[in-house]
Amino acid sequence: MIKPQKLQPGDKVATVSLSWGGPGTFPWRYEAGKKQLQETFDLEVVEMQHTLKDADWLSHHPQARADDLMAAFFDPSIKAIISSIGGDDSIRMLPFLDLELIHDNPKIFMGYSDTTITHMACFKAGLTSFYGPSIMAGFAENTGMLPYMVESVRKTLFSTDPIGTLAPNLDGWTVEMLDWADEKNQSITRKLTPGTGWKFLQGQGIKRGHLIGGCFEILDWLRGTSFWPDLDTWQDAILFLETSEEAPSPAFVKYGLRAIAALGILPRLSGILFGRPGGQISVDTFAEYDQVLKQIISDENGLTNLPIISNFDIGHTDPMMVLPYGVQMEIDCDQQRISIPENAVVD
Repeated sequence: MIKPQKLQPGDKVATVSLSWGGPGTFPWRYEAGKKQLQETFDLEVVEMQHTLKDADWLSHHPQARADDLMAAFFDPSIKAIISSIGGDDSIRMLPFLDLELIHDNPKIFMGYSDTTITHMACFKAGLTSFYGPSIMAGFAENTGMLPYMVESVRKTLFSTDPIGTLAPNLDGWTVEMLDWADEKNQSITRKLTPGTGWKFLQGQGIKRGHLIGGCFEILDWLRGTSFWPDLDTWQDAILFLETSEEAPSPAFVKYGLRAIAALGILPRLSGILFGRPGGQISVDTFAEYDQVLKQIISDENGLTNLPIISNFDIGHTDPMMVLPYGVQMEIDCDQQRISIPENAVVD
């Protein structure tokens, strides 16, 4: 995997709308994210040609979205690319992506949710990309970004030091929905639920492997396409998964995990990280997802020593951490410690 260059104060960062046209629909929300990203990290944030286009127009022009992404990679003045927001149809861009161009012009690419599609394209191109906040969800957090996310962005994207030990967010998390259609909601701080840390459901000893994964539903759409990694790619991988704001049920996750098992992937893994369930789901329901994970992995496939960590701070939960694709992670089940013992960016 090629690691991109680190970010530095003053760098130019491009925003792209690869799926839903959120910036054109709720411009105040987009501008809040742009402003907070610029001011907190001292970056110059610019839009590509179609970033601010109307959502309906973008829906009808997947090639224009792909062209924006390719132009951002090709432009040497742009040091990083960040998705404006997710959606549900990034997959329509795949025929228009130039993987050789991505490979030959490595730079930071970050986003989550439907952006999983583009991450897997970057992975196929051999580039380390970053599963993390988008402009409108994460950087645009009401009344200011949450410190846990800010620290993760700095440590992962701005430093060439090994990322080191990861810590759970204990300062509180939120999935509270305050309608973006009402601009006044941007000035209301979302309520935080007390953090209880990660849950080590099973596993023994120390396991190590490269990170790969994404949003559970979006990743599943790629099965059977040329962008789905071959079986050898999953060898010793640590698979991270998280569910969207549409709140797929534990049963949905169960069926998806069975499909992954049928592909012969589960026995090859070094570990599984499962994000805090997305959407308006009662905390009391979280245990049902844990039960599904253990049922499929341990009971049905006999992988009783495969580490499973749930309630992870990734994806459709705020604040979220940043995870770099293809970079090594170490899971110490006995000490219940997780670390990334290498850097994700270079000078």
